[in-house]
Amino acid sequence: MRTVGVEEELLLVDPDTGEPQALSAAVLARAAVDEADHDLFEKELHNQMLEFATHPQSGMEELRAEIVRCRKEAARHAGESGCAVAALATSPLPVSPSVSMGRRYQWMAEHYGIATQEQMVLGCHVHVSVESDEEAVAVVDRIQPWLSVLSALSANSPFWQGKDTCYSSYRSRVWQRWPSAGPTEPFRSAERYHRRVADMVATGVILDKGMIYFDARLSRQYPTVEIRVADVCLHADTAVLLAALARGLVETAAREWRAGRGPMEHSVSLLRLAAWRAARSGLTEELLHPVTMRRMPAETVVRALLDHVGDALADSGDLDRARAGCAELLRHGNGARVQRELMRRTGSLRDVVTECVRLTQT
Repeated sequence: MRTVGVEEELLLVDPDTGEPQALSAAVLARAAVDEADHDLFEKELHNQMLEFATHPQSGMEELRAEIVRCRKEAARHAGESGCAVAALATSPLPVSPSVSMGRRYQWMAEHYGIATQEQMVLGCHVHVSVESDEEAVAVVDRIQPWLSVLSALSANSPFWQGKDTCYSSYRSRVWQRWPSAGPTEPFRSAERYHRRVADMVATGVILDKGMIYFDARLSRQYPTVEIRVADVCLHADTAVLLAALARGLVETAAREWRAGRGPMEHSVSLLRLAAWRAARSGLTEELLHPVTMRRMPAETVVRALLDHVGDALADSGDLDRARAGCAELLRHGNGARVQRELMRRTGSLRDVVTECVRLTQT
């Protein structure tokens, strides 16, 4: 069975005001002296952010347990440093981001200017194991049309600088400002994929291979496909659902490749429109169906995803979990809907953040 790992980026906030706090260095210092956590957390582009990555897991229960543990440990170290953690993909309250020190981040600040300052957005990346680069590229080619559905399910960033953006995932729109971000056309082979990456680095527009920000890419460090379209999810269960669906997509794509079935021939232009529609609507309106690229109700499109990966989910024992998780999100809403409902009820973005701090641990 393919293993799955999850990377999550968490927002550091004042536990009373909900305002982002540039305290990642203090939190990392606390974690570094803890024998169990000394290598669990990493700094990110901005000092108001903290990242962790799980170990590869075969079972979703084990993955969930690790995500919950990592979130609790992050909250503990943050609390000892005078802040709290929130699984929010953007800060609802106004913030002046502080770029982390280090050659890489300072290079980005110098070369991309205000776009770097604006990139205080927090995502969830899912790694799924693959057998070879050839299989990985075949998977990347075939999962592209389905990634917008994962974006809609995970949407958790409706607010930006104190305002409602009218988007469910505004993080994804901000992320698109990087010059290498977004969907890709089929590469057809590992050789063509690696040549494209080398050509992009050779332009000097990006610093290195780490700045290949494709929606799905071959990991530089691990034998995995890395799917990068999701907001960090408010609830740990949603992150686990994404991991199950991502593994289902990878396994389904690999089976199609081995059976000689080619990828769908959607243009990047259409894929970008599907991504925009998912970011705008989340699960509240219509999405573009990955096969037809025509508008359909979100529930219909989510059902199409479940049907597409159903055999793979059944074989991994994840089908019931995936169906229940999708039904729960369609019924009660993703993180974006939860945030907006909290805002309607309390009238305070501060209260939205403080409640999301609590929900991050549930």
